[in-house]
Amino acid sequence: MTPASSTPLHPDTLGTLCGLFRARVAATPDQVAYRQFDDASKNWVSFTWAQVAFEVLRWQAALAKEGLVPGDRVAVMLKNSVEWVIFDQAALGLGLVTVPLYLDDRPDNAAYILDHADARLLLVEGKFQHRKLAEIAGSAHSLQRIVSLVAPENGLADWSTRFAVAADWLAGAAGTAIPERHLSADMLASLVYTSGTTGRPKGVMLTHENLLWNAYYSSQCADFGPHEVFLSFLPMSHTLERTGGYYLPMLIGAEVAYARSIAQLAQDLQEIRPTVLVSVPRIYERVHTRILDSLEKKGVAARLLFRLAVWVGWRRFERSQGRARWTPEQLLWPVLEKLVAGNVTEKLGGQLNMAISGGAALCPQIARVFVGLGVPIFQGYGLTEASPVVTVNRPDSNVPSSIGQPLPGVEVRIGDDDELLTRSRCLMRGYWKNEEATRAMIDAEGWLHTGDQARVDADGHYTIIGRIKDIIVLNNGEKVPPSDMESALLLDPLFEQVMIVGEGKPYLAALVVLNEEHWRTFAATLHVDPAQPATLRDPKVVKTLTKHVAHQLKHFPGYAQIRRLHLELTPWTVDDGLLTPTLKVKRNQVLDRYRAVVEAMYADFARG
Repeated sequence: MTPASSTPLHPDTLGTLCGLFRARVAATPDQVAYRQFDDASKNWVSFTWAQVAFEVLRWQAALAKEGLVPGDRVAVMLKNSVEWVIFDQAALGLGLVTVPLYLDDRPDNAAYILDHADARLLLVEGKFQHRKLAEIAGSAHSLQRIVSLVAPENGLADWSTRFAVAADWLAGAAGTAIPERHLSADMLASLVYTSGTTGRPKGVMLTHENLLWNAYYSSQCADFGPHEVFLSFLPMSHTLERTGGYYLPMLIGAEVAYARSIAQLAQDLQEIRPTVLVSVPRIYERVHTRILDSLEKKGVAARLLFRLAVWVGWRRFERSQGRARWTPEQLLWPVLEKLVAGNVTEKLGGQLNMAISGGAALCPQIARVFVGLGVPIFQGYGLTEASPVVTVNRPDSNVPSSIGQPLPGVEVRIGDDDELLTRSRCLMRGYWKNEEATRAMIDAEGWLHTGDQARVDADGHYTIIGRIKDIIVLNNGEKVPPSDMESALLLDPLFEQVMIVGEGKPYLAALVVLNEEHWRTFAATLHVDPAQPATLRDPKVVKTLTKHVAHQLKHFPGYAQIRRLHLELTPWTVDDGLLTPTLKVKRNQVLDRYRAVVEAMYADFARG
């Protein structure tokens, strides 16, 4: 392997993201770049860097034939795939601006983004969106072309002049000259629309410099090498996956395999055996729940052995970090690893060196379980406006309950109201068509105001303690950050989704969506019918579940306790507008939906 393939490429010599791609192709043309599953052959198919480069040229010819000019926006609505990379690199190389859309986003939200971004072209998967195309693209007046990877089953007569199947579109552009474009690092590379938890999505303007340097700074936080295998399943429309699972592997010359689906993730882990995962906490929470479910089916001895393995493993971890001494019970580890921990790590592929968690807070108790069992979880923090990584834990300096330390090249400080501020060359240019929001986000000194509250310890590790806008202020003046409480409640497998309320009220209450499978089991223990909606209002049920809640919150202050519950079985979803595409709860929309329910939970107090 050549020296160029074993050393991360440097942004100073690359300039742009397409410069990164060209340099990687030149350094390791015959090395496998990507792997994805082919449904037709039922096999994993590999693509070398040279093969990807050939396809990028074909796509650039097709884009050039459309008459697109530097700065034009082109949107992509694909699942994670080598085609996503090819389209992005083809667009970037022509000076175009990529607008990523979530594959399962609501049609009205996707339509808003296309129209707001003035997108000229939209690339879709096809299998999933043909039935939605009229609604998705109907209000995007600037859209001149829709390209689908898959031909529609029933035709799309309404789109005959604008619609094209990718194979025909590419073949029709053969021989088209690809214009030479003079690109610079400060050019706009992508418009990434925020998930919109508090309103309409905002278009974050990210330059080549922003994304390239964030990937490079991130690559310096661990001993990454070209031997790494990344398993990509967090959507590439999520900037964490874009930077950490696409541009970063390209910098270090690593291979990326694209998971088939979340439902097949367990099988993909076994077949790919990745060394690096980039994920949001929800994935780790689901694995944690499955582990607990399996333990419930086993005897008391198995559960005690599991707890012992976590405890001893955690002590070993703390010792490796220089925070604890050796103790005799650590002699038990080889046996505990064989009987307990090894089963968990093997289910994750057996080769995992880094499991990166970001996008939301990871519950410390869940992190402790995984770390104790030998799963190397590293929590970080970031936001799209920062490209996105701001802080992350390191292998030799890992405090799992924290969000880690700032990336090299990234400044962080605590401002007024304990707000976390950051400044670097990774910060966005601003919000598309929204100067007022830009000025509210980035101050005159260049500090980006995250809206998150944080504290920092003596070793420079930051911990998020709340979000300024989400803080619940009770009528007695007590301030309660709900996110930690919600995370604690979700450790109970009975609770699928939770949102705590109580702004201006005398006490806290919670809207709770129950896990249907666990609810049936729980209802049987109380001898009530789980299929009857009235059962969710049964005083016996509510009282018992309130005790469950109290148990999960026993370590929180007295005023941070839940006095009322509203129970549901219908999950909040992206389609009903209560979750963002990244599965974050839209608090304002949930409050609007349940306004009458919330008021009813405080009616007794008001009458008193």
